Amino acid sequence: MLVVKNLRKEYKNVVAVDNISFKVDGGRIFGILGPNGAGKTTTIRTVLNIIKPDSGQITFNGKPITNEFFNIIGYLPEERGLYRKSKVIDVILYFAGLKKIPRKKAYSEAKCWLQKFEIEQYIDKRIEELSKGNQQKIQFIISVIHNPKLLILDEPFAGFDPINQILIKEMILSFVTSGKIIILSTHQMETAEKLCPDILLMNKGKEVYNGTLNNLKRNFGVNTVKIEFDGDAEFIGSLPAVKNIDRYSNYAEVQLDEDVDPSEFLKILVDKISIKHFSVLEPTLNKIFIDVIKQTQTQ
Repeated sequence: MLVVKNLRKEYKNVVAVDNISFKVDGGRIFGILGPNGAGKTTTIRTVLNIIKPDSGQITFNGKPITNEFFNIIGYLPEERGLYRKSKVIDVILYFAGLKKIPRKKAYSEAKCWLQKFEIEQYIDKRIEELSKGNQQKIQFIISVIHNPKLLILDEPFAGFDPINQILIKEMILSFVTSGKIIILSTHQMETAEKLCPDILLMNKGKEVYNGTLNNLKRNFGVNTVKIEFDGDAEFIGSLPAVKNIDRYSNYAEVQLDEDVDPSEFLKILVDKISIKHFSVLEPTLNKIFIDVIKQTQTQ
């Protein structure tokens, strides 16, 4: 288990991370989300022991994070960095060597990973000869070739087309099955919603929300229903229970006041129009993210 407690980091009177706490269990993907400047990268680099916090504690399986953990942590940074003039295999072997993997084993693992990504034919090509997407695959391989126990992925899907995004997602899910601790930072809310059962939402260095995705939707979601109908539905927008409505010819999404029961609202409608479909809409993580960040920006 990774435990971060009361983490704080300040730069020249700017508090980048302000009293952040969270924990991540094995076999779980923990999403760290927030707009640019929220403090996500500083938090991640502090966990990696790249940056020293001003205060707070970080432990992995009960022990403080120190340089001795270097070989069990995998890190895929948002800003990729490969030696463009070097051959693919030489780059992989170099980074594997930094993780103390014997050269013979590293070569075998490299070939295995290149085959998984269907790019083994590029093993002796220079990095600069590869497409951007294939370069990203090499960067991913470097991050995981040493079979880390803790894996930190910062925008892992950037630069990949939809097919390769699926491939990377399947790789990540296989790590979950094997019990790895995974931290995922991304701006792709739809991806985070599918992968992360636990969420830390940050803004301006502070915690906005920390908990499960399900509770996030319950706490920050709005009371919205979807209606498909026949008849004149213009009256719906003037009902006291309605806070907002997006209405089309025979379809509408209606945001109700928080204390309105959707089933009671349905009873009002059936007396006036023919209802073809009625359902309560679960808010998307993307909508919650935008709404919550807007709220905190004005505070």
